[in-house]
Amino acid sequence: MKSAQYIRLACVLGFLLLQAALAGTKALAESGGTPIDTEAWLRYAPLEADSARKYAQLPSRVEVLHESLVLDTAQKELIQGMSRMLGHNIQAGSEGKDVFLLGTLAEIHKLVPELKLPRLGADGYWLKAAKVRGYDSFVIAGGNDRGVLYGVFALLSNIAREQDISKIDEVDEPYTPLRWVNQWDNLDGNIERGYGGPSIFFADGKVRDDLTRAGQYGRLLASVGINGCTINNVNADPRVFRDDFIPQIKRIADAFRPWGVRISLSADLSAPKALGDLDSFDPLDPRVAAWWKKKVDEIYREIPDFGGFTIKADSEGQPGPSTYGRTQADAANVIARALQPHGGVVFYRAFVYNHHLDWRNLKNDRARAAYDNFHPLDGQFDDNVIIQIKNGPIDFQVREPVSPLFAGLHKTNEAIELQITQEYTGQQRQLCFLVPMWKEALDFDMRIDDQHTPVKALVAGRVFHRPTGGFAGVANVGMDANWMGSPLALANLYGFARLAWDPDLSAQAIIEEWTRLTFGNDPLVVRTIDSMQLRSWHIYESYTGPLGAGTMTNITGNHYDPAPESSERNGWGQWHRADHDGIGMDRTVATGTGFIGQYPPAVQKIYEPLASCPDELLLFFHHVPYTHVLHSGKTLIQHIYDSHYEGAEQAGEFIEQWKTLRGHVEEARYSDILARFEYQAGEAIVWRDTICNWIYQLSGIPDQKGRLGKESRQP
Repeated sequence: MKSAQYIRLACVLGFLLLQAALAGTKALAESGGTPIDTEAWLRYAPLEADSARKYAQLPSRVEVLHESLVLDTAQKELIQGMSRMLGHNIQAGSEGKDVFLLGTLAEIHKLVPELKLPRLGADGYWLKAAKVRGYDSFVIAGGNDRGVLYGVFALLSNIAREQDISKIDEVDEPYTPLRWVNQWDNLDGNIERGYGGPSIFFADGKVRDDLTRAGQYGRLLASVGINGCTINNVNADPRVFRDDFIPQIKRIADAFRPWGVRISLSADLSAPKALGDLDSFDPLDPRVAAWWKKKVDEIYREIPDFGGFTIKADSEGQPGPSTYGRTQADAANVIARALQPHGGVVFYRAFVYNHHLDWRNLKNDRARAAYDNFHPLDGQFDDNVIIQIKNGPIDFQVREPVSPLFAGLHKTNEAIELQITQEYTGQQRQLCFLVPMWKEALDFDMRIDDQHTPVKALVAGRVFHRPTGGFAGVANVGMDANWMGSPLALANLYGFARLAWDPDLSAQAIIEEWTRLTFGNDPLVVRTIDSMQLRSWHIYESYTGPLGAGTMTNITGNHYDPAPESSERNGWGQWHRADHDGIGMDRTVATGTGFIGQYPPAVQKIYEPLASCPDELLLFFHHVPYTHVLHSGKTLIQHIYDSHYEGAEQAGEFIEQWKTLRGHVEEARYSDILARFEYQAGEAIVWRDTICNWIYQLSGIPDQKGRLGKESRQP
């Protein structure tokens, strides 16, 4: 028997041994070998003979109806995928009788006018088994060239998952026009909240000489419909705007362009002053407006398909318009107007808050900040500005309610910001599939004017008919063999992209797609991995921060270890207000911070009364005594004990579940993932013992089952 401290030490040592074992694989990759999961869900593994026969009648040639960089990529991807999965030797050209026909909808109609065409918007695609020139052929049409590429990837995905395509007639379009990932990469090559190694873009203060991985990343993004990537940290370095740096950025754009992915930059609002060009960065200063126009024009001369800027301002030490008494709208618009002639956009983050709050004032509440700062500005932003709103009002906790700001902007474009990199949810060292959490946020009904208004419709601009909208996901892939540090964590990148394309997809459908594409179609493998992924968020939540408490990680340090006291008695505003008598933030209108009053009335009626507030968010909205009885019939304190013990036990069960796949998964990946689950099981015990002992010492109320005070068991 060992204490939690010794178990923690054993877990860490075990994980270090795991990393050492993987170093050999990474060294092989760097010397020309193929590392684990570099191709992620694009493995194109050969199908078994019986499965491959279903596709024997597919065309032997591919004809592209006009020349473009993206269509050339689509053709090459189709040829590669068919060859690797089916052994088909697909030739480019129109001489064959049967053909894969690749082109825009207008071009398809011109060539085959007898085909009845669907309606198709930008980036959408149409897959159709059809007669062309009298022969059985296959049409892959797009609303634009990028749509054709997406259609090719969709076809190859269907084949990889052994779907019947013999009579396919499939039209698919993205739910939102803007589907971007954010990379928090720094120019020195480090990545803030990056758990998959150093930057694929930068090293030693400049763009990497070898951008092979950037091109591979563009391929991954295109395969799931992502059309934009912000390549540098939102805590932006103004040096990216130097005249000698922009040509370096162009090289990254060149690597992404064949995949239809536009790059963008995080912008430091103080750049006009920080670079020494002006003595001010006041957004209402005409000299500042002229500086931004000149700089944007310079960027577009180098990168004609540049996407725009992501901006973090007046938050966590970042400079902003408040320096000059200006508004966030003033700051956003001066840059948006420079971008507008080029078709560029500004993603302006709503993450604006005071991180020096007085914790002793019970009316202070960081959760209020986004709404308080941006709701009064509704309608003052230009049409090419999108307010980028985190899914919750605090900071990517394991569970939060949706941000009320989604319902608070009726005249302003919105995007939802989701964190793919697992900053507070295990940092890719622990399994936590986030799609079920994101689904809850996207499906949440804001009941604006007591009408059905889910968050997903708001961010798509479908409720108030706003010009644009979208999704932004903080991805932070790196140079490690598995992109994100763990092969299982890639399900979150895939899942984000699939929700950005179609938020009506179920978590079950998304994870089944990903598992089949990543691990193959073995029913036992698919069933086992799907189950583990779908349960993982609730399991992680149960042994870290149940009931909406959140913030139990070390927020002043690594955001990973259990350290509940780190969120108290400081200015960061991630308090849970635990004391001898109770725990939780009082955010009610009646007695608390008034945060609940930021929601539409129908939502207020859910959260304001203690009796109707759902247990899973109880401590986010209410400060209650430990003896409070939940809807389940348990006392609050007993639920905390039981949840942590049950969660740790379930995390331990991952080990045995994974062991059932020995011989069904390649040995290297099997051993790698098994070691990760063994590590997670030990970490879950550390979390269990830390939180349970902390809450016991605070409350003085013992566990009814007598588990506290006993030595921890090994996983």
